[in-house]
Amino acid sequence: LPPSLRCGGGFGFGGVGGMGGFGGGLGGGRNPAGFSGGPHGVGTIQEVTVNQSLLAPLNLEIDPDIHQVRKDEKEQIKTLNNKFASFIDKVRFLEQQNKVLETKWTLLQDQGQKTNSGKNNLDPLFEAYINNLKRQLANLLNERGRMDGELKNMQDLVEDFKNKYEEEINRRTAAENEFVVLKKDVDAAYMSKVELEAKVDALTDELSFLRALYDAELAQLSAQVSDTAVILSMDNNRDLDLSSIIAEVKAQYEDIANRSRAEAEAWYQTKFEELQATAGKHGDDLRNTKGEIAELNRLIQRIRSEIENTRNQCATLQTAIGDSEERGELALKDARAKMIDLEDALQKAKADMARQLREYQELMNVKLALDIEIATYRKLLEGEESRWGQNPCCRFAPTSSWSPCPSPSFCSNIPFICPPPQAERRGTQPHQLL
Repeated sequence: LPPSLRCGGGFGFGGVGGMGGFGGGLGGGRNPAGFSGGPHGVGTIQEVTVNQSLLAPLNLEIDPDIHQVRKDEKEQIKTLNNKFASFIDKVRFLEQQNKVLETKWTLLQDQGQKTNSGKNNLDPLFEAYINNLKRQLANLLNERGRMDGELKNMQDLVEDFKNKYEEEINRRTAAENEFVVLKKDVDAAYMSKVELEAKVDALTDELSFLRALYDAELAQLSAQVSDTAVILSMDNNRDLDLSSIIAEVKAQYEDIANRSRAEAEAWYQTKFEELQATAGKHGDDLRNTKGEIAELNRLIQRIRSEIENTRNQCATLQTAIGDSEERGELALKDARAKMIDLEDALQKAKADMARQLREYQELMNVKLALDIEIATYRKLLEGEESRWGQNPCCRFAPTSSWSPCPSPSFCSNIPFICPPPQAERRGTQPHQLL
């Protein structure tokens, strides 16, 4: 080519035969978009690689390295975004270069019109170069479309993560509601347990009181039975005011039950407020960490562990409640058995008392018969004394000892008046009664 077409060395071609790029011209030594000028005429664009693991289905199991995996995913997304931005910059740069080349082409056409000798040789070269640039532009547009599709996929993936995050929040809310319901059930069971324990204590105290009362009554009845050896006196009046004592004991236990109930309600209210405060705190934490996907997995793990611990605690409490109910039932059975034993002992004591009363009545009947017999003998003796007048044979003393008869042969015909000599020697008193 003549030196006039080189434009001061700025438009010199690197070789016509292979159409190898413009190494010394049309760019002033620049090499945009990788146009190094090789044997094929157009430089290759660096291939964009996509990590296929990002398109694979997600495994939502809890992984100990999930935080590092999420961090790597963020770094890959940043890298892809940077590559996409670099490709956009390259497209813009190529568009600018295309405009520059079009301007230079216009200048070359103007110069070609002035120089008709080299026009037929330049047109095919420029057309081939323009076609190569168009092909590169089409490739870049295709690459841009593919990157737009990948960006859309990543946006869909992020949206899917957001939906899963909302689902986990809903699950956590449902778990908290279930925990509140279980807490209410546990509190109700605890209140029932407290009431049953109060009833058991009341029954135990009542049994102790009745046992003491029955012992006192038995002691009083025994004292009365022992005192009725000479004088029979039936006094059914009791010194103990059972109604007032029972009312007082009942009032005391009702007061204790009311205080226990008030303390349990206050404890429940305090715990409920603490749980509400804790729930509000967790809600604030969730709102603060809403945009962080890595923290989401950690929170889910913690919430699941809390739910598991709560379930374990509920199971433990239910086991404790069952044990308490069994102990309460055993205590009630023991109290009922003791009450039955006391009732049996009371019935036995009443039977013994009735038997002793019957024996006492029989003794009183025997005593009454003896008193009647003594009175009859006394009347007979008084009649005999009035009949015989001043009989010096013997003397009857109802309350003193018998005097000896001065003439036993005189009283031999009345055997019941004069005692025998043996009775006289022993000093017996035939008609003296205790």
